[in-house]
Amino acid sequence: MSYLIATVTNIIECDMLHLVEFKSNNTALSMISLDLMDNITIGKKVQLTMKPSHIVIAKEFNGDISYSNRLDCTIISIDNGAILSSIRLDFFGSILEAIITFKSSKSMNLKEGDKVTAMINATELSITEVF
Repeated sequence: MSYLIATVTNIIECDMLHLVEFKSNNTALSMISLDLMDNITIGKKVQLTMKPSHIVIAKEFNGDISYSNRLDCTIISIDNGAILSSIRLDFFGSILEAIITFKSSKSMNLKEGDKVTAMINATELSITEVF
C-alpha cells in the first residue's frame, strides 16, 4: 500500500455519498466514500492509502482526463519483472509505489529521476488513520 498525509479541507454529503477534499503538500486531492467515520472533520489530518495497482503514471502529460487526483512525482527506483514493474515515486518525501506492466514501463522509457504525474481515481483513495 501507498500512504499520504493530508488535511481535510471540505466534506460534501449527498444521499449517503461523501466527497471529501484534502490538501497534501499544496496539492488538492479528493475521495468519494459511502461510509465516513464520525471523527472526519474539516481541518483534521488523515492518512490516505491507495493500492499500488491503482496508481496510473503519466509522463509529459498535458491533457484532460477524469482522474481527479494528480501528484507531481519523481521516479526514485524501478524494479522490472517479466510481467510487471514496480515504480517507486517521491511525492514531497512521501514514497508511493505504482505497479504497471513491464511493457508500459519500457514503452514510456521510464527511468530514475524522471518527472511523472501519478494519478489516482477518487474512488481508489481511503482514509486509514485520523490524527
